[in-house]
Amino acid sequence: MNILITNDDGITSSGIIRLAEAALPWGQVTVVAPETQRSAAAHSITLREPIDLWPHDFPVPGVTALACSGTPADCVRIALSFLDTRFDAVFSGINYGYNIGSDIQYSATVGAALEAARHGILSVAFSEPMMPDHAVTDEYLPRLLALALRTVPVRDEIVNINFPASPCRGILENRTVSTDSLYRDRYKAVSEDASGRIRLVVNGVYNETCEEGTDFRALMDHYVSVGRVRNVGS
Repeated sequence: MNILITNDDGITSSGIIRLAEAALPWGQVTVVAPETQRSAAAHSITLREPIDLWPHDFPVPGVTALACSGTPADCVRIALSFLDTRFDAVFSGINYGYNIGSDIQYSATVGAALEAARHGILSVAFSEPMMPDHAVTDEYLPRLLALALRTVPVRDEIVNINFPASPCRGILENRTVSTDSLYRDRYKAVSEDASGRIRLVVNGVYNETCEEGTDFRALMDHYVSVGRVRNVGS
């Protein structure tokens, strides 16, 4: 297989390195990822300025890696249309932070996967908690890759996989998308100048209230969540 890997945390992130290592047994791996952090860029693309693409050192032998000045969705668009490779699968992640519930609409990890799914390619987004301990993800990742690669691709639909914090109780498939989120965001004013210009920052309130059978509930119960996400209008 020819496997394309991207992310939104940048080409030097731990998650993309670990995902590339895990994917190598399945085929040829190419990484095209943003040079820097591009979280919450959703499915945005670059239209009115040039995009740079260049070879980048990558710590996994056998992986071809290119850094990109654009968004995660740009990375996928460029890889599919500009590179001389026909990709069989696209993996996005491993994201530092869950991509569940209503937060999915902002996720550039999911946005990049959805861009690939537009072309009918098997597309999978991977996310984990914002913790320094990756033990659960690293233990379960090989079997989740095998599970994902057995999935029949559906145009404009991705597999969305989220790993829980330790301890993990197993894997729950066919999770629906929660209508809630781990943080209910509001805005806090931190300064105001003489002209009336106010500076705001996001001030999220932690939340664990969520519906049964959802991606959110699976993670709160310490299960790996596996579900499907469809593109807008599909």
